[in-house]
Amino acid sequence: MTQRHDEVTTSAGRAAVYSPVARSLHWVTAAAAFVMVPLGLAMTYRGNTLDIWDGLTDALYSTHKLLGFLVLWLSAGRLIYRLVHGAPPDEPTLEWWQKAASHLVHWALYGLLLIVPLLGWTGISLFPSLTVFNLFDLPALAAPNEEAAKRVLFVHGWLAILLALLVCGHIAAALFHHVIRKDGVLRRMLPGLK
Repeated sequence: MTQRHDEVTTSAGRAAVYSPVARSLHWVTAAAAFVMVPLGLAMTYRGNTLDIWDGLTDALYSTHKLLGFLVLWLSAGRLIYRLVHGAPPDEPTLEWWQKAASHLVHWALYGLLLIVPLLGWTGISLFPSLTVFNLFDLPALAAPNEEAAKRVLFVHGWLAILLALLVCGHIAAALFHHVIRKDGVLRRMLPGLK
């Protein structure tokens, strides 16, 4: 993958960091993921487990649908930005297997950040349950089929849990590098750097 010089920033002999745009997209995506997974668990527990279908449950589902729709397009934009602008070179102190694991996890996260919301959108299209806050409907991706919706949303839920586990591993690795190894891995993505 080619790297554009203007997207790689270095300072005073430190390892290169991600561009301000890449870092902003990363942290907005991270914030959305921290909201989406607990929100998804809360709404399904309230609706499916407790069988409470009221204004609060509807608001939880509407928020989840709207944020999921936004995460899909944010992730698509983030992936396009990454493919066009590249990324800084790997932290030079990493072993080959750490670099390989890092790249594998990053691309798995990109994939899941696209697939999980797309499956959610497909599931609510099949159900159909496209209304958001009783204000508007998301566009349908498929004709109604409630049995197919249940299967798609089941996969959506399990892949969301896998995504959450990968995010936890990603965070743990970043903290390990920052606290234990004291290298520049986490610094590359910190906001506010020039």
